[in-house]
Amino acid sequence: MCGRFTLIAPFEHLIYRFQIEHASGEALYQPNYNVAPGQNIVAVVKSSDGNRMGFLRWGLIPSWAKDEKIGWKLINARAESIAEKPSFRNAFRRKRCLIVADSFYEWTHHMPKEKVPFRFVMKSGSLFAMAGLWDSWRTKDQQLIHSCTIITTKANTIMQPIHNRMPVILNHEDEARWLNASSDSKTLRDLLRPYDSEQMDCYEVSRDVNSPRNNAPYLIEKQQTHHE
Repeated sequence: MCGRFTLIAPFEHLIYRFQIEHASGEALYQPNYNVAPGQNIVAVVKSSDGNRMGFLRWGLIPSWAKDEKIGWKLINARAESIAEKPSFRNAFRRKRCLIVADSFYEWTHHMPKEKVPFRFVMKSGSLFAMAGLWDSWRTKDQQLIHSCTIITTKANTIMQPIHNRMPVILNHEDEARWLNASSDSKTLRDLLRPYDSEQMDCYEVSRDVNSPRNNAPYLIEKQQTHHE
């Protein structure tokens, strides 16, 4: 799964990296060392006049939902079933997005009941895009909530010792295909594969990451592992 990640790059780096034509929320943007479900997160969608970047709430609320609390159960969508599941199939066809990040966290258990967090990054240190879906839901007082989910797939070799799932990280050249409204289902499904382990690195970080209340630069510092 993917339950926590980081985005700490300057806002202008995001604009350049994702070729953004229109952006909103720059005044609200802050480096986030511990992005958690329920927060508003940076996402890119395709509009008629180019790539548009803004904020979506993490935790998908389908347009037909009766209660926004369903979003807490839909922070991730399994790649293997998104084309069929009612919660995701319409968004898979028409409302795909990129979730912008520069690392993500995952936990393993070295000892019973001890959750040990690891940070996964690109060896290049670069930003990357996780495949996402979004939707809009209207409250009883007619306010719109725009929300999203992160798609997961089976783990690659660097991820397997920690967890059996990982977020779908798109190759740079595949990002436009994912956003393209004319991409067919087979093309889209083929993009939802494990990322190349050779391009990634991981290391143990502070257990303070376990609480979303903690959000500071020290969270991404490398800790001595239990095997060192």
